[in-house]
Amino acid sequence: MKKKNTFTAYVVIGIGLFFLFKQLKLPIFTDFYSWPTLLIIIGIAFLIYSFQVKDFNQLFPGTLILGLGIHFHGMEHYTFWIDHWAMYPLIVGIAFLVRYLKTKEGLIPGLVLIILSCVFIFSIQIPHELNWINDVFNFINMYWPLVLIVIGVYLLKKK
Repeated sequence: MKKKNTFTAYVVIGIGLFFLFKQLKLPIFTDFYSWPTLLIIIGIAFLIYSFQVKDFNQLFPGTLILGLGIHFHGMEHYTFWIDHWAMYPLIVGIAFLVRYLKTKEGLIPGLVLIILSCVFIFSIQIPHELNWINDVFNFINMYWPLVLIVIGVYLLKKK
């Protein structure tokens, strides 16, 4: 029973600290009073929970959510941050590799995603034959909230 509520406890503690620091207006945390910080808190809670209960399959969602929180925070606060669609597959690839370190699953997809992301992020000109990839990711970038809604409805209807 104790381990069942552990994840929720970490999330509640993290969000409580977030709002406490916001109320205290500590100058060192002023850049973190935004919604990406909540993603960072949830991602860290997943990671702590994963190591505490030794359920290393939780490393993937924890790393993914933490990575997205860091990415959105960086885009919001730092002018040097890379704002490119290939950052998302890079974050997923890193999540695969973090999970691989403990479960030995997901090495190949992680490496493939990281390599492809690096190619697209750091290449100035992609070959003309691959321009369709940019169109696909622009389409996904525009309509990804609908995918979240469909997944949420599916999860509600699933028995």
